[in-house]
Amino acid sequence: MATAASSEAIRPGNGATSHHDEEKGLYRTATGVTMSPELFEKLYLTPKVPHVGDYNRRFANPTALGFVGFVISTFTFSIMCMGWGGAAGFSPVVGIFFFVGPVLLVFAMVFEWVMGNFFPMMVMGLFAVFWLSFGVLQLPTLQLGAAYATAADPTGTASAEYNAVIALYLIVWGFALFTFFIFTCKINTVFAAIFLLVSVACWVLSGAYWKVSSGDYEAANHLQKAGGALLFVVAILGWYMCFIIMAGEMRITLNLPVGDLSHFWPRTDVELATAEHRD
Repeated sequence: MATAASSEAIRPGNGATSHHDEEKGLYRTATGVTMSPELFEKLYLTPKVPHVGDYNRRFANPTALGFVGFVISTFTFSIMCMGWGGAAGFSPVVGIFFFVGPVLLVFAMVFEWVMGNFFPMMVMGLFAVFWLSFGVLQLPTLQLGAAYATAADPTGTASAEYNAVIALYLIVWGFALFTFFIFTCKINTVFAAIFLLVSVACWVLSGAYWKVSSGDYEAANHLQKAGGALLFVVAILGWYMCFIIMAGEMRITLNLPVGDLSHFWPRTDVELATAEHRD
């Protein structure tokens, strides 16, 4: 699919007419009308900015690939947190932390970087390292709690110190994700809701670890289920967004709403210097 930033418009004098509608942000090329900034943001989840080259025409859209890895991992993780079917522990599905999520997210991150899509690149990289780092905590063979081991708790993973450290770690992640939420407010409501809810989920799960550190296991269990429920909603929204992107790329006519927010902001398909001096 051609893009306004990467295609050369037909110039007058070569037997064709130049069709440049600055008001709508559309450019007509030899291959047809390019996508608008609104459609670009819907498919790539990033503001449309000028690019050098025609990467968006030559390469497939990698955004959906990253979403697939994120959604499958998040769905599985959330269901385990809620304990569906009596499930407990993450060791049987540890693959979501190292292979399903991170592998697809890292591939998507690299291709987003190649295509010059800054924000999706940051998002894919952020979630890739989150799953990897959190997955390490689920590997008993690493014996990460050994420093806190006691006769009553030989693994050390039930100690107050160990769980307080993880709680602090999740608090930091919550703030990092909330920072990204601020920037998603330039794109669409669904994407913004994903980051808002995943930020809150991190803080709720942090509370669960705080309760474990204080020995209040009943409250910890309730908070874990609440965090899992929030992540379940995040996964549903992620799959909805992924479906929309895939449908668009497969040329399936669907007009599913995403709550476009880009029209509330100044146009982004301009050079950085122009944006800097814009009133």
